[in-house]
Amino acid sequence: MNRRTATPPPASTKTRCAIYTRKSSDEGLQQDFNSLDAQREAAEAYIASQKAEGWVCLPDRYDDGGFTGGTMERPGLRRLLADIDAGKVDCVIVYKVDRLSRSLMDFAKIVETFERHNVSFVSVTQHFNTTNSMGRLTLNILLSFAQFEREII
Repeated sequence: MNRRTATPPPASTKTRCAIYTRKSSDEGLQQDFNSLDAQREAAEAYIASQKAEGWVCLPDRYDDGGFTGGTMERPGLRRLLADIDAGKVDCVIVYKVDRLSRSLMDFAKIVETFERHNVSFVSVTQHFNTTNSMGRLTLNILLSFAQFEREII
């Protein structure tokens, strides 16, 4: 019997990953390397670590510099959601969950869009990943609290 270390076969399907970045203020955005760049770099490194699983980084940038996370009216977020609706994205990567939204109700709306299009969601620094069952459970718990918040308001 021939025993050798097998390398995993290349993934047959690609997971197209979109990186979303946000910074509330314009401060520092004019620098050569700013907060949005740092968030993107961390997300790109995470995607690279999943290369064996077929993850690839989409070239489009979904950046919102100088926009609060308390509203959905952000050009980068709008483009991301439009590309999800168009079937161009399989997974959304953020540095932290609050980069996507600081509003539980808006977060629930965004996640509904993800689920409708079978899009996974990963937070790089919070080990939050809906590509696995534990991540989906965590998400459902968060959404339960969001629903509770909507009902008591």
